[in-house]
Amino acid sequence: MSVVTTAKSVQPRALVTAMPEYHPPLAARTALRLDFNENTFAPSPRVLARLQQLTAEGLTKYPEREPAEMATAAHFGLAADQVLLTNGVDEAIHLLCAAYLEQDDEVVINTPGFFMYDISASMMTSRLVRVQSDASLQFPFARVLAAITPRTKLIILSSPNNPTGSIVAREQILQICAAAPQAAVLMDEAYFHFHGETTLADIATVPNLLVARTFSKAYGLANLRLGMIAGQAALMKPLRKVCSPYNVNGIALECLPVALADDEYVQWYANEVRAGRERMEQALTALGVSFWPSHANFILMKIGSKHRELVEAMRRHGVLLRDRSADPGCEGNVRITIGIAEHVTRGIAALTASLQEINWKAE
Repeated sequence: MSVVTTAKSVQPRALVTAMPEYHPPLAARTALRLDFNENTFAPSPRVLARLQQLTAEGLTKYPEREPAEMATAAHFGLAADQVLLTNGVDEAIHLLCAAYLEQDDEVVINTPGFFMYDISASMMTSRLVRVQSDASLQFPFARVLAAITPRTKLIILSSPNNPTGSIVAREQILQICAAAPQAAVLMDEAYFHFHGETTLADIATVPNLLVARTFSKAYGLANLRLGMIAGQAALMKPLRKVCSPYNVNGIALECLPVALADDEYVQWYANEVRAGRERMEQALTALGVSFWPSHANFILMKIGSKHRELVEAMRRHGVLLRDRSADPGCEGNVRITIGIAEHVTRGIAALTASLQEINWKAE
């Protein structure tokens, strides 16, 4: 019996075909990890102690998000219905787009920025409005305001911004929220601990403001994939509706409350980063490398045409960097993560040797 075949096949939605792909360079990350803005040291010792208390029986149960969500809300002075724990901030962005965007809605983002904004928004709508920063790589406040139209349904901001390290002033955020009452405004505060300014308290009075936080950076829980999004209860309800009931794994939920409780550790790590950031800026100045002032746990450097050579040389010296040349307006730029003092020392030594090795000169 012969099998009849046709030319037809299952096809994805057109927006999925057109959307960009994200390919993180995760292969062979065995050197000093100054490439992904992670905590370069460890989480709180309390997290490791809690992991040792987990039982085999506990691993057989479906995770219960609500107890950890209540503890998280209490830690940040919020009500439980104002907080949703997510599988990293990546999922928070995805849920926000899935809950609020129709195909013809507009989304406004600032570029360069976190690439997952592009991914999640493009999956739901083709009307992604990218507002490019100028050569200073500072937040283009006036142009973001000008980009808002009656069709704008979502605005995504970040402070500090990745990869530039620049910030958005609280007053600017509130003005944007007021200018677009029909739009959800997401404030991504993934790098909050290294800057210290937040709009989390403003969700009580601003009905269209959402704030995202990650536990991958200062808390050192990147491997557990934990994020948080917060907003007024009415704004959060659709997010809960589209969210899987078991989106966060049970091990992460067990570890989060003890990580949150150890404020002393988080402050210690944040202070290490601030001191290391200053040391790295001084070293870059001495080496003649231009960079953008940063409020995060990384610094974006202007290397120029030898950006790939520098990344390769640093790997040979046991240190990983992130080449950001593909980002709009970032041609020739390389990003270095700031961690604990020892890692900053190793990063500076490798950078000094690598620049000399590739015969680098400022362009």
